[in-house]
Amino acid sequence: MRGEASEDERRSVIIETLKDRQFATVKDLLGILDVSPATIRRDIAKLHEIGAIRKVFGGIAWSSDGMAAERLHAKPFEENRVLNVEAKKAIALEAAKLCRDGDSIIVNGGTTCFLLAQLLATRSLKIYTNSMPVAASLWERGVSHLVLAGGELYREPGILFSPQASEPDFYASKFFLGAQGIGLSGIMESHPLMARTTEGLVRRADEIVVLADSSKFRVRARHAVLSLSRISTLITDSGLSTDDRLMLEETGIHVIIASEAKG
Repeated sequence: MRGEASEDERRSVIIETLKDRQFATVKDLLGILDVSPATIRRDIAKLHEIGAIRKVFGGIAWSSDGMAAERLHAKPFEENRVLNVEAKKAIALEAAKLCRDGDSIIVNGGTTCFLLAQLLATRSLKIYTNSMPVAASLWERGVSHLVLAGGELYREPGILFSPQASEPDFYASKFFLGAQGIGLSGIMESHPLMARTTEGLVRRADEIVVLADSSKFRVRARHAVLSLSRISTLITDSGLSTDDRLMLEETGIHVIIASEAKG
């Protein structure tokens, strides 16, 4: 794994490794993660404790409780808000520059999209969202024209959704969305509802703009959302690797690197 990985990133890699091969040794993981054996053993102990994996003779195995691993990836909205905050703020600032007064836009769920919505609250825009946190922020602070998705509230991702609802009667110049993970297969999410709610919305916008800090390129989530070829613009931070930037640009995606505030 390139670069220094955080605790969450290391544990995500361990889980994804087990999804592929069902069993791994500490030596196997040392070949993937550039950390000490002691660090890997601590990660294994924590994952075993929460039920995401099982410690077995000679190594580790995939837990029968697969949902535990899904919950590790699909962190609740409030927990995600404190991760990579400065990078997310910088990305949201760049995204706000793409909006012109009078535009109709779609803002999806997710913490970076939430920061974008705060920046757009007092702008003369028409905004559609399926995110309860985004809607609450725009209602409390904003003057923009707000259109909400209907349905039940799913609290963990903070999304409004009705399986009986048809696609919204709303057309946007831009659809802003985040991502749990990004790779050659495209945008991925750990929570199935995040993937499902995106399907109809991508057909309602002229341009798809993805907001994703560089850590998302090291996450491989379970549910595919859309292919890279569907994305017009991706905004990320300076931690994006050269290989990942080439991957995006070779697909025709316009990449914007947001500069984080100094000091």
